[in-house]
Amino acid sequence: MQWTCPIRTGAETRPDAPALTFAGQGWTYRELDLEVGRWVGALRARGVTAGDRVALLATNHAVGVFLFLALGRLGAVLVPLNARLTRAELQPLTEDISPRLTLALTNLAERLPDAEPLESFADALGAPDSHCVPLETKTPRVILFTSGTTGRPKGAVLTEGNFRASARCSEANLGPHPAPRWLGTLPLFHVGGLAMLTRTAYDGGCLVLRERFEADDTNRAIDEEGITHASFVATTLERVLDARKDRPVPSTFRLALIGGGPVPAPLLERARAAGILSLQTYGLTEACSQVTTERPDEADGRTAGRPLPGLELRIVGPGGEAVGPGREGDIEVRGPTVMAGYWNRPEATSEALRDGWLRTKDLGVLDERGRLTVLSRRTDLIVRGGENIYPAELEAVLAAHPAVQEAAVVGVPDGRWGEVPVAFVATRNGVPLPEDLGTWCRESLAGFKVPARFLSIEALPRNAMGKVERTVLRQRAQAA
Repeated sequence: MQWTCPIRTGAETRPDAPALTFAGQGWTYRELDLEVGRWVGALRARGVTAGDRVALLATNHAVGVFLFLALGRLGAVLVPLNARLTRAELQPLTEDISPRLTLALTNLAERLPDAEPLESFADALGAPDSHCVPLETKTPRVILFTSGTTGRPKGAVLTEGNFRASARCSEANLGPHPAPRWLGTLPLFHVGGLAMLTRTAYDGGCLVLRERFEADDTNRAIDEEGITHASFVATTLERVLDARKDRPVPSTFRLALIGGGPVPAPLLERARAAGILSLQTYGLTEACSQVTTERPDEADGRTAGRPLPGLELRIVGPGGEAVGPGREGDIEVRGPTVMAGYWNRPEATSEALRDGWLRTKDLGVLDERGRLTVLSRRTDLIVRGGENIYPAELEAVLAAHPAVQEAAVVGVPDGRWGEVPVAFVATRNGVPLPEDLGTWCRESLAGFKVPARFLSIEALPRNAMGKVERTVLRQRAQAA
């Protein structure tokens, strides 16, 4: 199947409808079509063609939207990099993808030595270029890096078909809307942010883009800008309710998707009392965002909902056999939103994709109604305020400290962030715990990954197979 650019389609069918707002500016579909055309011309002038990768380091900005849409018209691939990563973390990612072009916002460019300032690139734009290749279902659109439990980054290749299917399946679950206005506070370097962008474009709606989440600003947008949909994690939902003092939202606001892990029942009750229908979701990058979501007419906050219409989900036991309701096991997903594979990682792709099923390595259980409860995100994964933290990555940094013999990192519950990482450190020769461990970590890791606490331990507890007993460490961390 082939598709054309949704903005080009919108410019032909609803040219004066709002398509994008950012920082006090707005673009109709006609205006956005022309702006994207200018970016197409600039990219073609730089030799960007179908299949080329363009790396981008940026926080949310309108020019990031222009770039993504323009690359689609060329059949090229966007590689959005996490703007919270350090220079050391970013280097192997860009080396892996060999980009034709690397762009970064000026204030972030120092982290990517070969990056061109995104603003300068935009200033050099000329007349609109009408070039717009049709996109196939399997045309790669984005490579998003996501780490496994080993901590080694893998680039998930998401296609035009993945994004189209994700939007279609989500609409089938949430119900259609003639002109949705999504509040874009999720970063566009995360699958949730990109799914929101594409969903809005395909549905003929408007993305109300923000550089970052701010509770007061979010409430102003809900109250004054006609927001119909938003996406939050538990911490941001709570901050929104606190800031508005539980004041009811206007009738124009329809619902909020809640990701990043389970949401406390009292928080959901607060949200619904304020008129915010909050639907819990379960998703992952490799499945182009949502996999399951509560249905608006049966949401009770007890599960992450059923699979989206058009997707299949099963729970499998240790031998790979599907198990019935009430039985715990590994979550597997099949359907048109599942990624094409990992970039340049055939072995990892073969491990993750078996007979069309995506092996998430998350643990879960289905109830009699087919609703999913997620028991563990990739076993050792720590989810801090919606950001994934993989213990192996932190442990490798700590192990490189000259005074550290060994280290293990576990997640513990936190009232603000959901979970925070706590590091257990055994030092060499029994020396006192170094005071500079936080500084040491910040030199190589993004701030949200740095352990909240460092606890001294004589030796890490291990089982008969020599594996660290993380359950024991979690109990100790919580007791401490």
